[in-house]
Amino acid sequence: MRGGRRRVMVTGLGATTPVGGDVATTWSALLEGRSGVSGLGGGWVTDSPVTIAAKAAVDPAETLSRIEVRRLDRCEQFGLVAAREAWADAGLGEGGVDPERLGVVVASGIGGVMTTISAYDSYRENGWQSVSPLTVPKLMPNGPAGWIGLEFRAMAGVHGMVSACASGADAVAYGIDMIRLGRADVILAGGTEAVIHPLTLVAFAAMHALSTRNDDPARASRPFDKERDGFVLGEGAGIVVLEAEEHARARGIRVYAEAAGAGCSGDAYHIAKPNPSGEGAVLSMRRAIADADLSPSDVVHVNAHATSTPAGDVMEVTAIRKVLGDHPVLTATKSMTGHLLGGAGGVASVVAVRTLYDRMIHPTANLDELDSAIVADVARGEPRPLPGAGPVGVLSNSFGFGGHNASLIFTGV
Repeated sequence: MRGGRRRVMVTGLGATTPVGGDVATTWSALLEGRSGVSGLGGGWVTDSPVTIAAKAAVDPAETLSRIEVRRLDRCEQFGLVAAREAWADAGLGEGGVDPERLGVVVASGIGGVMTTISAYDSYRENGWQSVSPLTVPKLMPNGPAGWIGLEFRAMAGVHGMVSACASGADAVAYGIDMIRLGRADVILAGGTEAVIHPLTLVAFAAMHALSTRNDDPARASRPFDKERDGFVLGEGAGIVVLEAEEHARARGIRVYAEAAGAGCSGDAYHIAKPNPSGEGAVLSMRRAIADADLSPSDVVHVNAHATSTPAGDVMEVTAIRKVLGDHPVLTATKSMTGHLLGGAGGVASVVAVRTLYDRMIHPTANLDELDSAIVADVARGEPRPLPGAGPVGVLSNSFGFGGHNASLIFTGV
């Protein structure tokens, strides 16, 4: 117990990303600074100004059964792959938790958009009888949570958060609350996304949100760099197992870190643009630090949202300096994975926990020259040891269209 409330531990990790099909390969690639961004190939997007993306390193069809691939949208497939890895990593196995004390909070910012588009195309070309009865379960944003809940018989509650690019982090925050409130002992939490499709690509391009560095895909995502010109669309999933401390200790399982705090806020500024003052981001970070019962000096590292957009990166560093000063070391996972939208917060949580557990910060790729408007200590070139000793704090930020802000604090144990 901490301050009269239950402590929440991270006991399992799962991921499938543009740089690796599981946590181990993803983490190894990040430490090496290896990019998962590539060209999409001729003819895939005939008239788009953007022809690059960060596709998953391992297609889910390689690990799922043919029936599962047919029944699940691609974002649901990624979520299930990552959840299975996290579950096995936590050593829960058969009967490891009472189903009535097990919950799921898995987010997707957009849901099964590729199913929606293909079903409409089929209907328009071949009539209503050509539309699969699986269409609705595949397109609904809560589908990933629903399938994961079925897989593991979660009966404490199954929830799908939708808050754009903050969705995955919001899911972890909600999972922490469920355990603290006594509604569950174990939660599978995180995010998943799969929207690399011509329509979504040109829609983001129309907003001038994406990098157009088509001739150099691996170097297109460049958070904090003075030459950055937008984010790169990515796909995949990240899932953590959250577990009440007493439940984890009773099982004698390895604990990676404590999920110590969460803070959320709204910008109340613009549907897509960040508030240049960073006011909303400041609120979410301060709330996370207070929730974790830490002081700013305890937070030694930030896994930044850092999507590689000109305005967003400056806003975030401005906010971080207001909250933490200039002492924490920053890094940007999206420099290699691209932006997984609703899956980003889940992957960032996995990375933040591995950073704590291994006491190593992965470098930010493609950072040749720091933007003069960004004043920060950013890990680049090679991995950096995590500063400090003992149960220091690592902060992970996720911000989304709609003015959604979510900040998570993980501490060593």
